Amino acid sequence: MSKWYPKNGRVIFHVDMNSFYASVEMAYDPSLKTKAIAIAGNPEERRGIIVTSSYEARAKGVKTTMPLWQARRLCPELIVLPPNFERYRKMSRELFKIMAEITDLVQPVSIDEGYIDVTDCSHLGSPIEIASQLQQRLKAELDLPCSIGIAPNKFLAKMGSDMKKPMGITIIRKRELKDVLWPLDIGEMHGVGEKTKAKFNDQNIYTIQDLVDADPYLLKRVFGVNGVRLQQKAKGEDKRPVDPDAVFEFKSIGNSETLPEDTVEEATILGLLRKLSKKVSERLIRKEVVGQTVQLMIRYYDRKTITRSITLAKFLHQEQAIYQVAVDLFETHWNNEPIRLLGVTVQGLVDKSEIVEQLDLFHYQEMLKDEGLQRTIDQLTERYGKTTFKKLQSTTEQQPRTSFQKDFLDDYRTSK
Repeated sequence: MSKWYPKNGRVIFHVDMNSFYASVEMAYDPSLKTKAIAIAGNPEERRGIIVTSSYEARAKGVKTTMPLWQARRLCPELIVLPPNFERYRKMSRELFKIMAEITDLVQPVSIDEGYIDVTDCSHLGSPIEIASQLQQRLKAELDLPCSIGIAPNKFLAKMGSDMKKPMGITIIRKRELKDVLWPLDIGEMHGVGEKTKAKFNDQNIYTIQDLVDADPYLLKRVFGVNGVRLQQKAKGEDKRPVDPDAVFEFKSIGNSETLPEDTVEEATILGLLRKLSKKVSERLIRKEVVGQTVQLMIRYYDRKTITRSITLAKFLHQEQAIYQVAVDLFETHWNNEPIRLLGVTVQGLVDKSEIVEQLDLFHYQEMLKDEGLQRTIDQLTERYGKTTFKKLQSTTEQQPRTSFQKDFLDDYRTSK
């Protein structure tokens, strides 16, 4: 077994459940198997949108965020179901329990995916044997299919799990990157979205190989430190550990500043909010993290201090999005008395590379208001304004449970 477990390296799995919500529905109702099904908000209304779909539906062109009317046009036999939140939570808890029986080194990153470090599990067999047994057990006990990537680090494991779906197991070794990874389109690289892909293409970077060969100075100039980090990952370098405690971390980045004098001048106040939002955004981008909650602190002339926050349905890091939320908080809670200090903080930070683009099921009603829905709520916020997907709260109140993914992580913390 020693040949499968390097002395100075790691063996990491990325376990990604296949079409999770649809698969859960099929597990509860076997008559749905092999049929084209979709989970959609407001399935009775023409303006509903697709949250996820089975592979049979995807084969007909049905995609996430697609308007329901369009999906039915492509696939007339489509069976549309409303989301069942508790059902998905229950299944998720069960699948992570099974993973935890292999090792304590399990790191959930969303309701349907997680990393497992099996470096010290040679007593259970080879990595491929452990992965196969896990895959078979999830299918046998929960009737849920999954794909598993096996690699020496998290990035390569994630890339591996995406390569064979459904029910695939893919091993990526560093010595195989030239043949397995580098020929892929740059848009297939984990961490590269549509906008970043377009920027790469502008620099004549079309494949992962092109990124590997690119001038690091060019990457840093055009993309900042993130460009260099993406190049390192493309080369197979990723030192991030599988951290079971990551789900328990509550991180934040914030900035505050005292005004030269107490003021009620709105232009001055908004100018400071813009400045603070810019500073916070720069730090988030530099650390490659995103957050879901924006907090505003207001200290008045008499030192009375209040904090108010909003939890969004989507993660954010851009200056404009942070500023819009901060301004909304200010306009809602300012009592018109002179202000001495302002602070802006983004909380609930998560590594940007770990974020999976999934629709927020608790907010699908609002998301249905426009059939030209963009993939990210950040884009929606920029387009439609600052009140599209928000729940208001006082910091003395219980945080509203606005994101299905965040709900799951909260539940996972509580169950540990």
